[in-house]
Amino acid sequence: MEHLDPEELARKAEELAAQGIDVVRLGYSDIIGTDRGRDLLVSGFERTAGGGVAFCRSVYATTPMGDVVPIEGGLEAGLPDIIARPVLETTRALPWEPGVAHCIGELFNADGSPSEESPRNVLKRVAAAFAELDITPMIGPELEFYVLEKSETSENGWAPYGQAPGNVYVSGLRGDPDNSLLDSLRNLEKYGLDVVAANHEFSSGQFEINMWHSDALDAADRSHRFKAAVQELSRYHDKLATFMAKPYNDEGGSGFHLHFSALDSDGTPVFDGPNSKDGLSDLAHHAIAGILAHAPALAALSNPTINSYKRFGPDTLAPWLIDWGLDNRSAMVRIPPERGKASRLELRLGDASANPYLAIGGMMAAAYLGVRDKLELQDPLEGYGYDVSKADMLPTSLGEALDALEADEAMVDLLGPAFTKTFVAYKRNEIERFNAFITDWEFREYTYHL
Repeated sequence: MEHLDPEELARKAEELAAQGIDVVRLGYSDIIGTDRGRDLLVSGFERTAGGGVAFCRSVYATTPMGDVVPIEGGLEAGLPDIIARPVLETTRALPWEPGVAHCIGELFNADGSPSEESPRNVLKRVAAAFAELDITPMIGPELEFYVLEKSETSENGWAPYGQAPGNVYVSGLRGDPDNSLLDSLRNLEKYGLDVVAANHEFSSGQFEINMWHSDALDAADRSHRFKAAVQELSRYHDKLATFMAKPYNDEGGSGFHLHFSALDSDGTPVFDGPNSKDGLSDLAHHAIAGILAHAPALAALSNPTINSYKRFGPDTLAPWLIDWGLDNRSAMVRIPPERGKASRLELRLGDASANPYLAIGGMMAAAYLGVRDKLELQDPLEGYGYDVSKADMLPTSLGEALDALEADEAMVDLLGPAFTKTFVAYKRNEIERFNAFITDWEFREYTYHL
């Protein structure tokens, strides 16, 4: 890892100061997708950022409750450093926080080698494999989430915002009585996230925002920033935004759908196959077959929490089986009807709690393996995709998905053994903590009669 050019840093600091910005928030994704970082004064930016900014490596192992999971090279090694180096071209002013800009950090080990546990570096590793094939994956993210408002009557103090039945696709004012979503949408666009559409979803307080497609790293960067921004903007409105997969028993889950196309070195769409029966190329068929073949392992990255598996099931519009279909929303992989430049697949597996870098990187890794190994594609789903006689089931628990990831040697090799080891250790600890915790369901079920 070389030091950044002092002149380049000085120019950036001068440029930021001219915009009235005096703080740069150097942020990056941890294992679960939380934005971690430090605020750096622009007046000392050249000096502070030149050699990178140090963080404790065990930030990768910090749980939502603040515990530190024992991972290899963490507590046992005396809590060594990782180094964040600003990717200057990613610097964006925060429209809702005057004087502050956010800059994405690239993570390195203390010896200067890339940090293999960094989710952003995992995605870059997979993108490099596609680059060797002269293929550039293009990703269009769709994220769903709930907005909650304070409530004195709910058990946990929060209730879905704007409660009303059947609000899917209704006018924004009906699903968004305070205009919070519209206000946030404008700020997200000013932030450079290239959002294109927003709508109320099926459940009370549930929304979906779509972003335009771009190359995989940019799409993941924007998705990562999007989640952090939505949470921050909700707090400004005295609300809580959550990307939890299924926060309520009686409401639907939140998905993270990925539209995946690809271009060759000339910019030609490589998933388009005008002479084939379904309009898709052989390369697209191989990519879809790869995603199906590695779906159990991919679930660990796309559905990374215990709660994730409560989103699945019949009639949920979340996939339950490992299948694909032509313009079929009940399939795990849906092929939208457009062809030509718009030829693409839509992976509907992921839920909103997924780390964007890992969800995108995992999907691309599975597709790459399908292309590399020239996997043959099974027939598409016909009809409604919840008949277990038609296809294999996805994992039904986080533990089962982690088992599948560890057993998928090709995926582990492509994602990186060091990353996989840390990710699995972190998530196994999550399961252990959950299994030791007394839930409200247990108290309600057992206390009276037993």
